[in-house]
Amino acid sequence: MKIDLYQVDAFASKPFEGNPAAVCPLEAWLDDALLQAIATENNLSETAFFVPTESGYHLRWFTPSVEVDLCGHATLAAAWVIFNALGSSAETLHFETRSGQLLVRREGDELAMDFPAKTLAPFEMHAEVAAALGGIEIEELLISDDIVVVVDNAGLVERLAPDMQRLKQLPGRGVAVTAKGDDVDFVSRWFGPKVGVEEDPVTGSAHTSLAPYWAARLGKQVLTARQGGARQGALSCVVEGERVVIKGCVAPYLTGKITLPNG
Repeated sequence: MKIDLYQVDAFASKPFEGNPAAVCPLEAWLDDALLQAIATENNLSETAFFVPTESGYHLRWFTPSVEVDLCGHATLAAAWVIFNALGSSAETLHFETRSGQLLVRREGDELAMDFPAKTLAPFEMHAEVAAALGGIEIEELLISDDIVVVVDNAGLVERLAPDMQRLKQLPGRGVAVTAKGDDVDFVSRWFGPKVGVEEDPVTGSAHTSLAPYWAARLGKQVLTARQGGARQGALSCVVEGERVVIKGCVAPYLTGKITLPNG
């Protein structure tokens, strides 16, 4: 049994930038344990699997250790595979996911994802979060499915050296640390050791809460953003009421086949 495998770099203008994702097109769903085993073997922050439906595609995402509810960069990667490797002529793709319907459309050289915006609420564990992030000074602390840590300069985000074991003890899916940018509207880094991803270079799903936060704070709907530490990627966000449109480029890296035993 062979399965096609594509590895692409999302939110990247060329290979070795942005966030790598594996994408496996399927004709029908395999057993969940096998999907997880493939994602574990790929050992990337996300592997996306999709199956055609009457109206589009059913899309699922797995980290090396768990299935997740939402992943932006692997959605961008899956759309790139459908448009480019599989030759879809559609202008907009419809994905059914655990987070509802997601749309991805072509916009010139970029792909644009339409996601539901997330609301942030105040969060009170300042001492615990600061300690997990190396004793940093926190300007504002918020939470949705991620803890969002706002700090007062982009340089502090760049220098972060968090304690992964302490991060695992915190509530939520992961921790996003963000600041106003110098050459972009805002910067961020995202850490998710609880879901098997110590640091994700570019986390599209995190921007469903980061973009509305910075849109309100900066008084603008269209924002530029950069995420990452040693490896970084670029994206733009448009906040449209209760939706966030997240745009980025994709760079292909690898095409291959997964070989599995029959049965």
